[in-house]
Amino acid sequence: MCKIKANFLTLQIKARLFMIHTIAFDMGGVVFEIDKQRAIRHFAEIGVTQAASLLDDFQQVGIFGELESGAITDEQFRASLSDIAGKPLTWEQCQYGWLGYYKQLHQYSLDGLMDLRRRGYRLCLLSNTNPYMMSWVRSSEFDGHGNGIDRYFDALYLSYEMGVMKPDRRIFEMVLEREGVAPGEMLFIDDSAHNTGVAAELGINTLQPANGADWREPLNNLLQTLNHDE
Repeated sequence: MCKIKANFLTLQIKARLFMIHTIAFDMGGVVFEIDKQRAIRHFAEIGVTQAASLLDDFQQVGIFGELESGAITDEQFRASLSDIAGKPLTWEQCQYGWLGYYKQLHQYSLDGLMDLRRRGYRLCLLSNTNPYMMSWVRSSEFDGHGNGIDRYFDALYLSYEMGVMKPDRRIFEMVLEREGVAPGEMLFIDDSAHNTGVAAELGINTLQPANGADWREPLNNLLQTLNHDE
């Protein structure tokens, strides 16, 4: 009888070891809805007429990728983009181009983030992004209530600061190390199958909502499955 009880307790402890403690969110497409075509129009308005061939939905390439991976600074990007446009561009014009990706921040997203924090989850942002976008995202203009995105997260992991972009497995390994959690203790939410695929290969639990979708119910259902006693 004692042996059976001991085995049951051991199983309970092992299950507890892999409960979800940390939830990592992608930004564009999950925290807020994005629109690539709008970004193309914004860049075209400042003179980058070939923006359609330069921009990507998930992982940027060329000077756009170099900016988001931290290989070049925002000033170096501005100079290079000015060469592409054939005229000098200001920092503000470059930001206008990037902010074209932003379509809408749904209140349900903000409500969902705050609810998760109240329930004791540690929330992290894990985003391929750049200084132009983050200058606005971290400002008081972000949520319409005078708050930047820092209000909603415990930690921000930004590609241009980390020197690597999703879906490179190194960025996930860096987040796991800095958070001090095992892969099974983290849940990663991203609208890109490439990103969730690499995370899953590392043993991280994943959820892939559509761009701009309300992820609260599927996330809560998944947490109930993974944590059993939610």
